[in-house]
Amino acid sequence: MSSTVGAAPPRRAATPARHRPEPRRSSYRLGRWDLKYSPYLYVAPFFVLFGIFGLFPLLYTVYVSLFDYELLSGTREFAGLENYRVLLADAQFWNAAYNTVGIFVLSTVPQLIVALLLANLLNRQMRGRTLLRMGIVVPNITSVAAVGIIFALIFADRYGLVNWLLGTVGIDPVAWRDNRYASWLAIAFMVDWRWTGYNALIYLGAMQAIPRDLYESASLDGASAWRQFWQITVPLIRPTILFTVIISTIGGFQIFTEPLMYGHGMVRGGAEHEFQTLAMYIYEQTFTGNAEYGYGAAMSWLLFLMIIIFALINFALVRRSVKGEQK
Repeated sequence: MSSTVGAAPPRRAATPARHRPEPRRSSYRLGRWDLKYSPYLYVAPFFVLFGIFGLFPLLYTVYVSLFDYELLSGTREFAGLENYRVLLADAQFWNAAYNTVGIFVLSTVPQLIVALLLANLLNRQMRGRTLLRMGIVVPNITSVAAVGIIFALIFADRYGLVNWLLGTVGIDPVAWRDNRYASWLAIAFMVDWRWTGYNALIYLGAMQAIPRDLYESASLDGASAWRQFWQITVPLIRPTILFTVIISTIGGFQIFTEPLMYGHGMVRGGAEHEFQTLAMYIYEQTFTGNAEYGYGAAMSWLLFLMIIIFALINFALVRRSVKGEQK
């Protein structure tokens, strides 16, 4: 018999280290790429859509504002800053700006204050709390056109509900559409009715995140419910308050549908433009009459700058007042 019977098979030569596959190293590299670049891929669709439907129209508006551009005649001539020069001397534009600011103040300030107090009440233990929380958002889901028509009837000069109630206490009827400040009040009441519950729900969500231990400790120290509200609740939901202030500022300066429906669909905003807002005036100049597209673009860009300025002012005022209460 051969001497190799029963011998162990020969071993294979060891593979050099440089020729071995490196699956772990490849997986590690892919994992690093995933952690580094996947967040950008997830948010990329938003920025792409924003660039197409947000940033491009904004920049194109600046471009169009530099032209004498009429939609009906097709005239398109470079005018430089002429549209802005004419705009700054336009008395009707500043009248619309005055109306917009007035309606904004009358609607936004009471709206956010009432929403904050309402949210604080709904944050307590009470019967039917869930039903009440659902009920406060009902006005917000109502059609704004329907709301405008109903409130136009409520504040009607003749046979309106408000004037009838005023007559029962001996007050003369109010010309709600012919008086500037009366029309502001009517439109502000409409806006407050529709958006107060929405902001209250936002505040309520922020209040739910506050630990209950803070209120229990404050109660043991003898702090009243009102003091707990100003010393605990308001400072801790400050970011939410700032958010609602900025959002309300943006919406308040762009108000269009409510005064349009209140004026029965007329963009003039009353016989003497008593409640014509900036958005209504932009629409009137851009899409009616001579359809001055370039002039409307200049007004839109100036409105955008006004919104930024007022939003920053409100941001600074609210932030300072909340800090003062916290101290």
